[in-house]
Amino acid sequence: MKYAIKVKTNAKENVVLNGPGGELQVRVKAPPQEGRANEAVIQALAAYFKIPKSHVAIVGGLKSKTKIVQVV
Repeated sequence: MKYAIKVKTNAKENVVLNGPGGELQVRVKAPPQEGRANEAVIQALAAYFKIPKSHVAIVGGLKSKTKIVQVV
């Protein structure tokens, strides 16, 4: 299943919230440098859905705040 998410970096904690319009909002502590924020997003979503990290992939928007994530 694919999800549209909005990412907020440099947050106080890693958390996944339900946003308006059915999109997920992911807040991560990591800075948006060298893929650290993307890795933190994958970890946060894996914990949220209670699945392994290998079942979560960012398929669109690698360098954007709005991302498309596929969850298997």
